[in-house]
Amino acid sequence: MKTQQFWVRVFGLFGILGGLTLFIGDMLFYYHSSNTNLIENMGNASNNRIVASGVTALFAAWFLVLGVGQVYHAFKPSKPIFRNIVLGCFGAIFIAYGVIHGAYIAIASSAKLAIENNLNINETVSLANEANSILRLFVYPIFGILSVLFIILVWKRKTLYPRWMILFFPLTPFLMQSSICNNLSGSIWIVICGGYLNLILVLFFTASTIALWNKKI
Repeated sequence: MKTQQFWVRVFGLFGILGGLTLFIGDMLFYYHSSNTNLIENMGNASNNRIVASGVTALFAAWFLVLGVGQVYHAFKPSKPIFRNIVLGCFGAIFIAYGVIHGAYIAIASSAKLAIENNLNINETVSLANEANSILRLFVYPIFGILSVLFIILVWKRKTLYPRWMILFFPLTPFLMQSSICNNLSGSIWIVICGGYLNLILVLFFTASTIALWNKKI
């Protein structure tokens, strides 16, 4: 039992680390002390920052997939079919996180070429942006299925999670993104809103780890 509890905690810490790693990757792309135009900031980032940000995608995907082990443990009381669907959805989404972040290298490289050659930056990055948007379309239905299952099963107490975990499930802060970002500006906007989707994961795995820290099945 103690060994199992140890690994549940470790998996949660891996999930937190995965979110933080991708957040760092976003800041390598986006952060600027004054300019809040994210595309321009990507174009002005150094080659080393762009490459390093791309590398974070690989490690973050590995860490996040390991973090799914904690969620799988939390869903042990539910039916195997539901538990496996949740596992598959989380895994698919976290792999997509890494792939999509890695694809941002194309956007950053295009933006950099536009700035260096005095091209229209929006037109130059349009193809890379379009490809990135198409990748996201494959994730939304998976996230929808996961959201329905997660909320219903947690609310019906079919998992080891308390009901308050629904507040920290990624859907909840995702729906609040516009309200939060519309009230921020400057460098704090870049930090919070530029890395928002990854901070959501940090929040989720932190809450999950706290909820399961001493939980016994």
